[in-house]
Amino acid sequence: MAGRDASERLVGYEAYLEGYAGILADASATGRRLSREELASRRALGEQAADAGVGLRALVGAHMAATRAHWPTASGASADDVLSAAAQALDAFAEGFERAQRHAVRQEEAARREFIDDLLYGRSDLGRLAQRAERYGLRLSYEHAVAVARGTAAYEEGDLVLREVERALIGRFGDRSVLLTTKDGRLVCVAPGDQEDVLAYFAKQAFAATGGGQVGIGRPHAGPAGVVQSYEEALNALDLSERLELDDPVLRAADLLVYPVLTRDRQAMADLVESALGPLRQARGGAQPLLDTLTAYFDSGCVSAEAARRLSLSVRAFTYRLERIHKLTGADPSDPVHRYALQTAVIGARLLDWPTKPL
Repeated sequence: MAGRDASERLVGYEAYLEGYAGILADASATGRRLSREELASRRALGEQAADAGVGLRALVGAHMAATRAHWPTASGASADDVLSAAAQALDAFAEGFERAQRHAVRQEEAARREFIDDLLYGRSDLGRLAQRAERYGLRLSYEHAVAVARGTAAYEEGDLVLREVERALIGRFGDRSVLLTTKDGRLVCVAPGDQEDVLAYFAKQAFAATGGGQVGIGRPHAGPAGVVQSYEEALNALDLSERLELDDPVLRAADLLVYPVLTRDRQAMADLVESALGPLRQARGGAQPLLDTLTAYFDSGCVSAEAARRLSLSVRAFTYRLERIHKLTGADPSDPVHRYALQTAVIGARLLDWPTKPL
């Protein structure tokens, strides 16, 4: 019965046990260690088994069954010598199997990295890119939106932060054709454009996992080029946040469209900044304190008390600053007629880093 069980466990695995019985008999006869050539043959068979997709657990069982079926008896080998030879052969086999698996993993990681780079930069043939995307659950003929999260550290594939966010997304939504990865140290989530809840949840989880990092979300766009556009919009949202010192945890490109419009003609914006705010340079201490005053005023909804609190000033001191701005520029920040031009100029100054940098 035991012999029949061993034979049954060998069925289908004979190709990966080639030469094993002879090595077992020869090595155990003298108690010697396996030769370099014998070990190399076991490693090669282990690599072949891994490439064929055969499970290592089943192969270990097949080796044990082969050891029982081909136990050397004629040579008078001891049990220790037989088991030592079997252990050496199996160890070399497992080494080859694991080496092949590591190679396959590296190849898969390289292929995935190449696909992500091509997807986010649009550097590949669109038809071929769409075919490759299906392997990762994306149908690029549909609309997709991209969210990008940044934190205090740079993140890579396999980092704990990425795994935490991935587990949360899978636990909440399961498989919804979502691609989660990293790019240039940031977390990136590509999701179908009609699944706003996925990106919103990603933003929430990324904010927590990165210790309060910001998330930019691009608008949904169709096709492979749409992924690139949405990715760039998400990056631009984060860039605008940094330049405008916005502290919102989530920045949606759709809510920030006015800023690209304002900066599309840089020279026109520079002219506006110089015309509306240039006179502030005449103030004691330069333009920056009065520019900060205008920024706080507009950011607080033109409520002087709130703006004064943000700048740690008394309301009287803040009001004096507004009066000084009015005198220097000729524009009254509290007057709706003047307010739009001044506020637009303030936005332009922040985008152009004025007055730190010359226009």
